[in-house]
Amino acid sequence: MKTTVENLDPSRIKLTVEVPYEELKPSLDAAYKEIGSQIQVPGFRRGHVPNRVIDQRVGRGAVIQEAVNNKLSDFYRDAITEAERVPMLQPEVDVVELPNATGENGGQLSFTAEVTVRPVIELPDLSKTELTVDAVEVTDEDVDTELDNLRARFGSLKSVGRKAKTGDFVTIDLKAVIDGEEVDSISGVSYEIGKGNMLKGLDTALRGLKTDESATFTTELAGGEHAGEEAEVTVTATAVKQRELPKVDDEFAQLASEFDTVEELREDLVKQVTERKTGEQAVAARDALLEQLRSEISFDVPEAVVEAEIAQHLQAEGKEGDEEHSKEIRDDIVTGVRDQIILDVLAEDLKIGVAQDELLEFLFQTAQQYGMEPAQFLQGAQQAGQIPAFVSEVARNKSLATALRQAKVIDSKGEAVDLSAYIGSDEDDAAAAAEAAAVAAAEATDEGEADSAESDADAE
Repeated sequence: MKTTVENLDPSRIKLTVEVPYEELKPSLDAAYKEIGSQIQVPGFRRGHVPNRVIDQRVGRGAVIQEAVNNKLSDFYRDAITEAERVPMLQPEVDVVELPNATGENGGQLSFTAEVTVRPVIELPDLSKTELTVDAVEVTDEDVDTELDNLRARFGSLKSVGRKAKTGDFVTIDLKAVIDGEEVDSISGVSYEIGKGNMLKGLDTALRGLKTDESATFTTELAGGEHAGEEAEVTVTATAVKQRELPKVDDEFAQLASEFDTVEELREDLVKQVTERKTGEQAVAARDALLEQLRSEISFDVPEAVVEAEIAQHLQAEGKEGDEEHSKEIRDDIVTGVRDQIILDVLAEDLKIGVAQDELLEFLFQTAQQYGMEPAQFLQGAQQAGQIPAFVSEVARNKSLATALRQAKVIDSKGEAVDLSAYIGSDEDDAAAAAEAAAVAAAEATDEGEADSAESDADAE
């Protein structure tokens, strides 16, 4: 097979592929066999019809078409691999020449394939990269906040007759009206004033209301068929309650933890805050590394890929053809595609692999985010052909963590930061690989011994 590569632009190439008859012949033989098993010819058993008879009955052209259809994708895959480029979209294939359909066997298959490919980029020397993150500092205020969060878990709600204020829990009824017509309503919803996670303007409307009082405000609806439309919303506070927190003493420490005293509890909370902030350091270092890669690597994001991503996004939201929304999401899509390209190259450069348990953990976490059962989510992902995309996503995440091992990370005080607990180490990876190899070898030995024992039993 001969492949010629023409660069149409930095992210699009044209492959011209020529496959001689000899290389296509195995596929032609398979096509003859397949077609021969499907036709009935007097005097011949099904599946034993000579090629020349098949040529007479269905035409050699049909056989060639069958062979090309079955093998074209393989030839294209070999050609793109030989060109050492990574496709980002499906190719536009045009068959230019087919083997002889009449006369002597021979000729060649020739086709062209235009395809959008990943831009060629060069990664910076990560060993020269220095990243700065905030130093880990645990204050009394941090510990008090953790303690208050713990108290809230053991708090109780008490009805009050005063006006509602921030932090109160209210039971509310909501009614939305557009152009004088009620379009939506809900009843008996519990809401904490100040959370701001329902409707814009709701917190302001609730402050100052007593039980069974109402207020009306104008806002954009957040869900349903009228999402994004402006509506007049009436909210009624059917109950107003305040949270009463337990007193911080040794009795509370014993109730809320395994510790006997508040002092011991606070010491443990210091450890928890320290661990959390150290974890935040790792996240900050990862984000800083990605930002550094973005600033040091310059390339044009393939426009065709951006358009395809936008179209897929709009389709998923049921907004196909919405040019205004397309403009709103374009910058985010471009950034996402750029990051994907950088991280894919980084993963390949670092030879990142994805173990089965890593993929399953990712799928489990993703299922939780969507509120689905892991088994159901996995089945849906398999049916939709999304598993390879999830594998790539895990590899991208791992590539940043692995790359951090090469960079120098310091905190705002100039001290070196050890992130090995979060990003691992090359030594850990080598040890894990050796252990996996040992386990695989042991399993192979066990299987071999079992097969040998079975053969001996059969011989007896």
